[in-house]
Amino acid sequence: MFRESDALARVKPSATLAADAKARELKAQGKNVIGLAAGEPDFDTPDNIKEAAIKAIRDGKTKYTNVDGIPELKDAIVAKFQRENHLTYKASQVNVSPGGKPVIWNAMISTLNAGDEVVIPTPYWVSYWDIVLLAGGQPVAAPTSVASGFKLDAAGLEAAITPRTRWVFLNSPSNPSGAAYTRAELRALADVLLRHPQVWVLTDDMYEHLVFGDFEFTTILQVEPALYDRTLTMNGVSKAYAMTGWRIGYAAGPEALIKSMAKVMSQTTSNPSSISQWAAVEALNGTQDFIKPNARLFEGRRDLVVSMLNQAQGINCPTPEGAFYVYPSVEALIGKATPSGKVITSDADFCVELLETEGVAVVLGAAFGLSPHFRISYATSNAVLEDACQRIQRFCANVK
Repeated sequence: MFRESDALARVKPSATLAADAKARELKAQGKNVIGLAAGEPDFDTPDNIKEAAIKAIRDGKTKYTNVDGIPELKDAIVAKFQRENHLTYKASQVNVSPGGKPVIWNAMISTLNAGDEVVIPTPYWVSYWDIVLLAGGQPVAAPTSVASGFKLDAAGLEAAITPRTRWVFLNSPSNPSGAAYTRAELRALADVLLRHPQVWVLTDDMYEHLVFGDFEFTTILQVEPALYDRTLTMNGVSKAYAMTGWRIGYAAGPEALIKSMAKVMSQTTSNPSSISQWAAVEALNGTQDFIKPNARLFEGRRDLVVSMLNQAQGINCPTPEGAFYVYPSVEALIGKATPSGKVITSDADFCVELLETEGVAVVLGAAFGLSPHFRISYATSNAVLEDACQRIQRFCANVK
């Protein structure tokens, strides 16, 4: 008989991928379903990036590469960090992996031993928690709230750190909440971290270019350079460049950690796709002219969704600073019943009933460690978002 390993039994499948798969399944059955679960830009990959990939194929760049990235891509990443974040790295401090998840996995499996703790602010991206568990560590929730703007403050971070803490994860702008830390807020967190020299920082900056209004993105090393020797700065091409399927994530940090991550890759994934790497070189070195216009389109979608959801009975939807998600509360609907008589006891009930009644697929807040909420990805057209929000309004109006 098949017996799942104890390590795998500690984790759950990705809730976002499961919700997206369910929406696809219902669509395939001919049902009118709007899927708002997947965190994927609806824009196509820019043509200059596609052409770079085609050229790489024609030039025969289809062989194995250095395990953690070609020199040309590492150089492009070094230049990006210097140009956009004023951070100085060498190519030997850069890791390129087949996506953001492998970056995190490689770092965690390289550093965690049994009993080591990782502080993760809630709500968190679904994979953080389970990657830590799979790597043998112990995730520790550091709760936030609507009142705090879904951001961890100094007191909350201090309370979560113990002598066993090995890492703290910071994600700004955040998936799932869209919350982004100001320079002052990062300064307060950095002051705590300076008092705990055993704690390393993984800063997930994947949504760096998707900030709205006059908000200025800042990563923690820009605020406190003294954390340089214990910070892994992570990013990727998936979101800003609409390259989710190309599977390229990257990070820069202390050379010893980067070497350990490459060691993991040498026995697991080996190198990321050679073609995707050459496409990523063009993404980082080529024109960036489309990034701000795309961000403005996302900002308009955010405003539409926040406005319409706050008009829905029982929903409270904060306005995020970035990314392309909202994370509304359904606390006012808990304990009420749908027309079918189903009592909503949790955000899971809300999401199931919304899908079955109105055909709108969203992700339950419990998957992100903070209930009762749900996540919507607004990376789709205004027409689709209006239709979805009208359905949500109708569903909520019928809950009594």
